[in-house]
Amino acid sequence: MENVLKNFNIIKQEIADKKNVKLVAVTKTFPISHILPVINEGHTDFGENKVQEAMEKWTSIKQDFPKINLHLLGKLQTNKVKFVLPLFDYIHSLDNNKLASKIAEEQTKKNFKPKIFIQVNIGAEPQKGGIEVSNLENFYKKCVDEYKLNIIGLMCIPPFNKDSKTFFIKIRELSENLDLKDISMGMSDDYMEAIKQGSTFIRIGSKIFGARS
Repeated sequence: MENVLKNFNIIKQEIADKKNVKLVAVTKTFPISHILPVINEGHTDFGENKVQEAMEKWTSIKQDFPKINLHLLGKLQTNKVKFVLPLFDYIHSLDNNKLASKIAEEQTKKNFKPKIFIQVNIGAEPQKGGIEVSNLENFYKKCVDEYKLNIIGLMCIPPFNKDSKTFFIKIRELSENLDLKDISMGMSDDYMEAIKQGSTFIRIGSKIFGARS
């Protein structure tokens, strides 16, 4: 546990002068006992990949710590949307029309609007989720005008075997074109480069909590 806090504080120091950067501590697969030291340190932003795991782990914790913001980072199936609102404050992985429509329907029912990032398939990788760059502008307009979603920015996961910087620059340009101020990019290996290229949300797991079993 001491290591977790030490790792967390090292990263906090590294980004201390980056006032507009939010650190999302990625807690997937880690038990709450592992995460509590960071919660008790006053940190408020945590990320999970799976809806079921998040429901089991965070439902009561969020009642005890109402300032916590929970970020959904993994792929969201439409049949899980009803469980996501209002447990998650942010969704980083909006990547298709059907999902946008379902979130719109659910946010009206629950009277709760999550902050949403559109996931962009920046490396045009067939195995990855995300909106293709060529479809991005139309999809964004539909989300805002038709579905009334609170789109705050773009998210990407660059190809893991290539230099992230090129992809980060491209996402920044796409964000500027849409006049979006937030970008969710950068993980344990490349977050400092992501910040240099304009990221406002970095998603860090193993560098805080250690290797996943």
